[in-house]
Amino acid sequence: MINPSQKLNQKMFDTDVEQVPIRKGFGEGFHTAGKKDVRVVGLCADLTESTQMHLFRDAFPERFIEVGVAEQNLVTVASGMAAMGKIPFVTSYAMFSPGRNWEQIRTTIAYNDRPVVVVGSHAGVSVGPDGGTHQAIEDIALMRVIPNMVVVSPCDSIEAEKATLALAEAGKPAYLRLAREKTPVITTPKTPFSIGKASILWEPAFGSPDVAIVATGALVHTALMAAKELEQRRIGVRVLNISTIKPLDEKAILAAAHDAGAIVTVEEHQMAGGLGSAVAELLATRQPTPVEFVGIRDSFGQSGTPRELLAHYGLTTHHIIEAVLRVHKRKS
Repeated sequence: MINPSQKLNQKMFDTDVEQVPIRKGFGEGFHTAGKKDVRVVGLCADLTESTQMHLFRDAFPERFIEVGVAEQNLVTVASGMAAMGKIPFVTSYAMFSPGRNWEQIRTTIAYNDRPVVVVGSHAGVSVGPDGGTHQAIEDIALMRVIPNMVVVSPCDSIEAEKATLALAEAGKPAYLRLAREKTPVITTPKTPFSIGKASILWEPAFGSPDVAIVATGALVHTALMAAKELEQRRIGVRVLNISTIKPLDEKAILAAAHDAGAIVTVEEHQMAGGLGSAVAELLATRQPTPVEFVGIRDSFGQSGTPRELLAHYGLTTHHIIEAVLRVHKRKS
């Protein structure tokens, strides 16, 4: 059953569940952050409406800079503003930022420990027809490896809004990963959120979990759908929402590994370097546990509808269930 303490959206499994783009939650949260703190500033690389920064721009034009198609300048200007006491948020498509300006993010922001939030929108293959050149599926790996960098991947629009407000107050370099498409609203305004903390969204209705699913981003809802179907097969699953990939909530993951004895990681990202790698690194050193990975297997994206691409790359409920069955068999 769903853990009632998490105050989740009880309609998340309905066919008519509300769906909202995760990036919309960022836009609303950033607007609120701007009202709360005059030090908050926004910079964009000519994608203001697409990244939902226009809400902030329209409300605070004196605190907004349109840099243009110049992603390297985007982050270096932001780093300078942070050095002068501002709290900059910079937005573009994830394929361009951090994809095009990684060295500038590393050297001017993270190396100097400047509180700049890099917002990578339109991440993952669910961007759809834009194709492989615009589908950032390596960005978690790029940002997770940088010292000082916080990496946050919200599961829905409400969590994205909370994450934006939290990052505005965190005072650290950060990467906020956003999906483009409408995504089922899983959480509510009362659902707890803290940077660096995982949340348990599902527990078995009977006994201890047989497998723990560790998921991030838009695929958290897919993981919950898999858990519901597996329960009908009498396979108990715990679902962890890893909204912060770095710093990882080691305590929650180790507890899940101890209680279930088997883990499945789920992400709309390359298997190499992302959430699955982070979990495997932790378990290898602290608590060796059988793990299966649901993610993209060393491939580039391509054009297609989001539904077609998620199926092609093995990122559906069916694929998660198969991974759970495999790792459950390995455990026994």
